[in-house]
Amino acid sequence: MAKVYNNWVYIKFMRGLIFSENAELGKEMLNFLGGKIECDVAFAGEVGEAGLFAAKKIFILDSYPYDPQPVAIALESIATSYDYFFVGATTAGREVAAMMSQDLKIPMESEILSFDLESGQARISRFYYGGKTVMEKITSARIFTVMAGIASPLVTEKPYEQEVTVVHVQKPGINLITREEKQKGSIDLTRADVIVAVGRGIGKKEGLDVAGKLASALGGELAGSRPVCSDLHWLGEERQVGLSGKRVKPKIYIALGISGQIQHIVGMRDSKIVIAINRDKSAPIFNECDYGLVGDLYEIVPKLVQALGF
Repeated sequence: MAKVYNNWVYIKFMRGLIFSENAELGKEMLNFLGGKIECDVAFAGEVGEAGLFAAKKIFILDSYPYDPQPVAIALESIATSYDYFFVGATTAGREVAAMMSQDLKIPMESEILSFDLESGQARISRFYYGGKTVMEKITSARIFTVMAGIASPLVTEKPYEQEVTVVHVQKPGINLITREEKQKGSIDLTRADVIVAVGRGIGKKEGLDVAGKLASALGGELAGSRPVCSDLHWLGEERQVGLSGKRVKPKIYIALGISGQIQHIVGMRDSKIVIAINRDKSAPIFNECDYGLVGDLYEIVPKLVQALGF
């Protein structure tokens, strides 16, 4: 943004601050915003971990309590030096962003897909109507949440002379009585090279065995759409792909009985090769795939498994 004073041109360079308790998501946001706005990073961790980030200025929160409010207050203490704030859209991150927006009286936008500066304001795109469409707008918002998988993590071998500052986080005002850890799965779909995903179109839970054999034959992982994971609970949440699940980028993504609504497509559209099998020739998934087979997956998939020698 430039202003003219007595024939001198004054240019203000916009600066951003990235925060996520997840280091990988922080590096993804650095890559996502690269070339658009220069960003520093805030994260909770050890001083020695600062080198993980390709940023010149690092703020390290000296603790990360279960209550997001002290984290928001700590970030607000350094807020005056920045024009924009980007927060990882994790469960805790969404709360931190909302609290900062409320406390600082700064508008926010959630789950942005793109970010550019235009005439001193931000031009963004984000899902609208529950993910049914994408809206692009120019906004006065200065706080944004960013979903995981928005870009590849920024990796650089270039050494940075980093300025590292430790920021104190106050003790939470809530007393923790007990904690029960949620059982975590051992599956990380974001690292899978091959994914076989099933949708409601498989018709019955037994269809998971058919899809699972194909996944095993290909050395891949089994995944599902929201109806299969969240509604029917045929698969665990850690295997859900889509707007409310994981965003994946495998080399091969095979969609079995998946209609291809935008909520699911956003989670797998960066796959290198997409193969779809569906009885409905009008299914939207055929507009997103590289190879499509119209037919009964219970006839097609066993033949594929047999052809693969299983």
